[in-house]
Amino acid sequence: MAQTERNTAGKSSRAVVIASALLPVLLLAGILYFLVTRGTGLNLAAPAPIEKLEFERIVLRPGEIRAHVINTGPEAVTIAQVQVGFLSRASWEFTVSPDPTIARLGRAVVSIPYPWTPGEPYEIVLITANSLIFTHEIEVATETPTAGPAMLGRFALLGIYVGVIPVFLGIGWLPFLRALSQRWYFFLLSLTVGLLVFLGVDALEEALENAEHVPGPYQGVALILIGLSMSLLGLYAVSGWLKQRAQKSSGSGANLLLAYTVAFGIGVHNLGEGLAIGGAYALGAVSMGTLLVLGFTLHNLTEGVAVIAPVVRSNFHWSHLIWLGLLAGTPTIAGTLLGAFAYTALWAVLFLAIGAGAVFQVVIEITRYQMQQAGAAALASGPSLAGFAAGLAIMYVTGLFVTV
Repeated sequence: MAQTERNTAGKSSRAVVIASALLPVLLLAGILYFLVTRGTGLNLAAPAPIEKLEFERIVLRPGEIRAHVINTGPEAVTIAQVQVGFLSRASWEFTVSPDPTIARLGRAVVSIPYPWTPGEPYEIVLITANSLIFTHEIEVATETPTAGPAMLGRFALLGIYVGVIPVFLGIGWLPFLRALSQRWYFFLLSLTVGLLVFLGVDALEEALENAEHVPGPYQGVALILIGLSMSLLGLYAVSGWLKQRAQKSSGSGANLLLAYTVAFGIGVHNLGEGLAIGGAYALGAVSMGTLLVLGFTLHNLTEGVAVIAPVVRSNFHWSHLIWLGLLAGTPTIAGTLLGAFAYTALWAVLFLAIGAGAVFQVVIEITRYQMQQAGAAALASGPSLAGFAAGLAIMYVTGLFVTV
């Protein structure tokens, strides 16, 4: 009898718990539905229409200008007129796909059959049905790359020059690095930490700069927070899972896992570098693109050293060097292609934030590894401090050749 009463009381308590969890949600849904269908009761009209159009991308083809726009305002927007020019503007014929009326957060492509001249500046002006004006300036007109086999190959080759070759050149220092003493080995690990900290901070800075160009509703700074935290925590969870699968292996197994973690973090960062290069060429900034290629190539030579630093004292099959180099370098190829043919500030911010999170997670892993090998005191030793400072200095000096 007592057991039956306890079961009945238990079921009643569970029902109360479930009801207390669902009731606030149901009430909130009801309130929101009422506000949406009946309004707030304040029958106030805005003194002027609230409209906002933002330009995501400009594509220039021979005899045509295509403006990719997004409606970031609270109301639908109708494009009624288009003007093109620089010192003097003139109205021009246009078509809007899929429709001249763009819903909130909707996207459209404005096609303008305009005989633009390479090297000249232009201003694109969109005028809405409510006579609001939105402009975009083209500093130097140049044809946007077309995603054909030849052009894809050229941009992929740029990614190989910038990301793959420098990383493998750095990996080529492995025999020399293996000849170093234990003291110099810890110097090398700390140098790697310095390199990665610089890369992470640099990626965050670029992400913040690009966040200013992200359409308001997409919240560029919030994207940085999401990308950074999810990358950091996600990679940390994957690393822990791999360690468990390896039954907490020590020696060469753990060191090799750390090297792959470093390569992955650097690879995600190099994806952001590729975006910058491809975007520069797509926007017609050829001289800037060339400087970026030269600067990043020199800049990335040290990344090969960072990749192999954890396995300098380990024995492993040589084929791992190939996979490590490809993991760190080939994302640059994907970055150049995305930057050249599908660049938007939103994707740039997200990838840069993910890269920063991955790099900072690698810093945590390397620091933990050093503490396991030689204790916490090793982090404050002369070789470690000198290595960290040298890593920052190397990245700073090579960064002087990168013009963004």
